[in-house]
Formats: sequence, structure tokens, C-alpha cells
Amino acid sequence: MNPLHTLLAEFQTLEAQLSDPDVIADQSLYTALSRKYSSLQSVARVARDLLETRQRLQDAQGLLNDPDLGELAAADIEECNLNLPMLEAEYEELTLTRDPADERDVIMEIRSGTGGAEAALFAADLYRMYTRYAENHGYKLELVDSNESDLGGFSKLTLEIRGVGAFGVFKFESGVHRVQRIPATETQGRIHTSTATVAVLPEAEDVDVQLEASDYRVDVYRAGGHGGQGVNTTDSAVRIVYREGTSEELVVTCQDGRSQIKNRDKALTVLRARLFERARENAQRTRSEARSSQIGSGERSEKIRTYNYPQNRVTDHRLEGEAKNNPLVSIIEGELTPLIAALKQLERQELLLQKVSS
Repeated sequence: MNPLHTLLAEFQTLEAQLSDPDVIADQSLYTALSRKYSSLQSVARVARDLLETRQRLQDAQGLLNDPDLGELAAADIEECNLNLPMLEAEYEELTLTRDPADERDVIMEIRSGTGGAEAALFAADLYRMYTRYAENHGYKLELVDSNESDLGGFSKLTLEIRGVGAFGVFKFESGVHRVQRIPATETQGRIHTSTATVAVLPEAEDVDVQLEASDYRVDVYRAGGHGGQGVNTTDSAVRIVYREGTSEELVVTCQDGRSQIKNRDKALTVLRARLFERARENAQRTRSEARSSQIGSGERSEKIRTYNYPQNRVTDHRLEGEAKNNPLVSIIEGELTPLIAALKQLERQELLLQKVSS
């Protein structure tokens, strides 16, 4: 079957499923299908326009020698020949750059790096920056787990960010963020350099990752830190250890909620996201392709951005020219839109270049 027809058939099937009462009643399935439908909308529209234009061209060519309709057919052919290359280019770009994971919710992990207490404070600054961006752009951000430092910073934060296209936006934040500034604890006015690492994972659906009860152990314990009246009074914190003692071992904790059940569910959500991302990376490595989930090498050790306070400048090291530098004040307040737009454009350019050179 023609790929265009295949795509449109899939889109029509999704439309039918989303109006099925049984699907609507299954909230998890309905959410998964809705995201898939949303990710296909733009490319389905272009595919439909492309098929219709090709059919118009074929019909007009059949009427070209008609004494009554030949002139109209010639005008139609000219218009179709003008529109077809643009539609084909748009379809090619959409199908090339469309990553189904882009429509998913996000699990974000922020960890302080080199710099001690100052690095922990910088991790807190990044948390506030993403919170403000999420609030201003209709995303719902929820703190899943955190380890707070003595000065109000964080050694580690785990967040869940929900909203249409969340991963397609926040994936560009994955990597090492570096800050240059005079710490509050610095008595001699010297500028220090500290780092924090951000990992951005697409949230997995139950159908993506099959977890057996024998694969993991659940521990409960009393939460610690600054969490309100419920902290240190009940065993609400949860630790999940996946395949302990093997090369696949993962440990996930969640203690910010007061309900042990909710903390367990959140921890399982984070575990599924990590396993889903691990599977994505393994598949891409097997195909020897550059990671399509984020700009650059995709390694979380890669320095992606520097926040220079003395010069009031944020530099994104993946970009060039004027786009790479932005005012620090606006960026740290959550005005990330110019950076994200530039990084999306860079992603499209790199993917198109890979296709041309392959």
C-alpha cells in the first residue's frame, strides 16, 4: 500500500477508536491513543493534501485535450505542479523529524554536580526555571522525589511534567548545565563554576514496559527532609530496586507524597520511564544511528549550556551565531521559548543533513 494511504488509514483508525465507548472508559488506553492521534495530525493533514493534489493533477492531465475544459485543465496543472514540491518537502520533513515519543509526558531528573553547596543551589534554580516555564505554557509539573541540602538547594530532584508534546519540548534540556557566579557563601568575591546534570526521559505507558512483580523489590521507610507535618511520622517513602545485583539494576525512590500508595505508583512511573529510555537507546545504538531524542551526542555528560551571572548571559553550546546567547535574567525566569525554537530548528537541519549524506 502507498505509505500515504497507510498513514491516513492509521489516522482514521485512531479517530474511530477515540470515539469508541470502551476505549473512552479505559483512561490509560484513551490517553495513549490521544497522544498518538495528536502526533499524527499535522503529517496526516499534509498527506491528505498531497494525495488530493496528485489526483487533481492526474484528472487535469486527462482533460488537457478537451476543447471545452482544456484551458482550465492547463491552469490546474500549473497550480498542481507549483504546489506539489512544497507539499512533498513538507511531508518529508514532518515524517523525518516526527518522533512518536515527542508527544509523551516527561520524567525529569536534576542532580547537583561539581561545586558542593553551590551546585545544589544551582539545581534548585533550574527546578524553579522549569517550574515557571511549565506554568506559563500549560504544562503540569509535579515533584516526585527530592533530597534537599542544608542551604535550600537540592542534591537530587525528580519531576513529572505532563502536557501535550512535553517530551518534544523538554528533551533539549538533557545534559550538563554549568553556572558561573559568586556564591552567597563566598567572602572574597571570587567567581566559582558549578554544574548540575539534567536527564529528560519520555514517560512510558504500561504497554511499553512489562514489569513482573519478580523483577523488583519494594521497600518502605520513613521520609526525611522538609516535607511538612506528614514527614517523619509515617512510613510513606518508597524505594524500588529493579533486578538487584545484576548489570540491569536500577534504584528509584519517592518520598514527597504523603501516601505510600501514591509514592509507589510514582516510583513505578519513574522506573518504567528509565527502562523505556534504556530500550530506546539500545535500539538506536544497534542501528548505529545518532540519537533522535536530543541534540548532540546524547550523552548526559555533555555540557550543553553555561549560565554566566557576571555577564548576564546564557550560552547554549549547541547553537551558533546570535541564537546561542540569551539574557540570563529572562532565561532563569523560565523564558526558554527562543532557545527551544532554535534547538528544534537545529534538530530538523541535522536530521535532514543525515538523510542527504546517508
